[in-house]
Amino acid sequence: MPQAQSDTKATLSFSDGSPSVELPIYKGSLGPDVIDIRKLYGSTGKFSYDPGFMSTASCDSTITYIDGDKGELLYRGYPIEQLAMNNDFMDISHLLLKGDLPNESQKNDFVGTVKKHTMLHEQMQFFFRGFRRDAHPMSVLVGTVGALASFYHDALDISDVHHRELSAIRLIAKMPTLVAMSYKYSVGHPFVYPRNDLSYTANFMHMMFSTPAEQYRINDVLVRALDRILLLHADHEQNASTSTVRLAGSSGANPFGCIAAGIACLWGPAHGGANEAALNMLREIGTVERIPEYLEKAKDKNSGFKLMGFGHRVYKNFDPRAKLMRETCYEVLEELGLKNDPLFKLAMELERIALEDEYFVSRRLYPNVDFYSGIVQSALGIPVQLFTGIFAMARTVGWVAQWNEMISDPEQKIGRPRQLYIGEQHRDVSK
Repeated sequence: MPQAQSDTKATLSFSDGSPSVELPIYKGSLGPDVIDIRKLYGSTGKFSYDPGFMSTASCDSTITYIDGDKGELLYRGYPIEQLAMNNDFMDISHLLLKGDLPNESQKNDFVGTVKKHTMLHEQMQFFFRGFRRDAHPMSVLVGTVGALASFYHDALDISDVHHRELSAIRLIAKMPTLVAMSYKYSVGHPFVYPRNDLSYTANFMHMMFSTPAEQYRINDVLVRALDRILLLHADHEQNASTSTVRLAGSSGANPFGCIAAGIACLWGPAHGGANEAALNMLREIGTVERIPEYLEKAKDKNSGFKLMGFGHRVYKNFDPRAKLMRETCYEVLEELGLKNDPLFKLAMELERIALEDEYFVSRRLYPNVDFYSGIVQSALGIPVQLFTGIFAMARTVGWVAQWNEMISDPEQKIGRPRQLYIGEQHRDVSK
């Protein structure tokens, strides 16, 4: 969708007598208008200053839209609530990559294509053996996803649309295999090969939990729960890891290297590690009786304690994904008979108290998707250190969709942020 230039212009004036400059304004189909400052430096000799890029649009996009004040998340215009109730992760993958939900024939073709690429080259096993057994799964994923480029020289021409499509499918298909292998390697189990008679999510759970001694029994409730986690995390606009993928891609880097860069960024506890941090916080609190003590710490800015899994940088209302994940959380706990498990009782009581506490309610510090998804993954038997790997598996489709959109955009250039230099001025070396 082309940009629509507004009839309104922005005029930037200076108190030092420098000439004012007129800047064009563009209107999106939703959300705030943007001021085009691309000619700012050429016209004024000045840069804009925006740490964290909180007020800067780095691109135009047709993929995902967030309204944080309304608590709204749209994939290609579809509300996340409707998608979560009516579609699975493969539907959403097709939607993000190709622009619309598939009909039955399109979905069969898409799923069939993905299933053709679930296997990894056998030599990939040697890459895993180079890691320590106790290596964090995210370090393993950064290395192995980047290494995939070594095996697919046949499709690394990013100017070729067919190469980009094939690389996207390979990444989506192989991520579950890599994430499951990273888990199996860490616990000393043999790797489990994919089964293409299973759905995308059921196949991942099979590779995670099957052993040669015991076949994993598919539980539809649990598969649906994990599929919803993947669906809700598939894309989230221009967040830190997506921006990293786009920035890496702007240099012409191959897609496997770009996604590895995104995984590295996602590894941070302020981003993809948030659900791991939330579960670790629950373990630190320990018992229901200690909740008031920790809530008081959370209110004290000098305590150093943060209530993880509450509030969101973007959403200033209830995270729409959290509402859906909360339903799934209760379904899973019911299915597994874990409603009386001490950790889960602690989580539910913390949720109840925080939602009734004026301090948190007035600041809109509601439980976010990370709070509930960590509880669900723990109940499913996924170890805490693998939570961010699951996130990476989900977000891969969003990353490749955003990467492909960026490559296709004729206005995109290699990323080059500017700076406000505040170091020493010119000085000579003393003899």
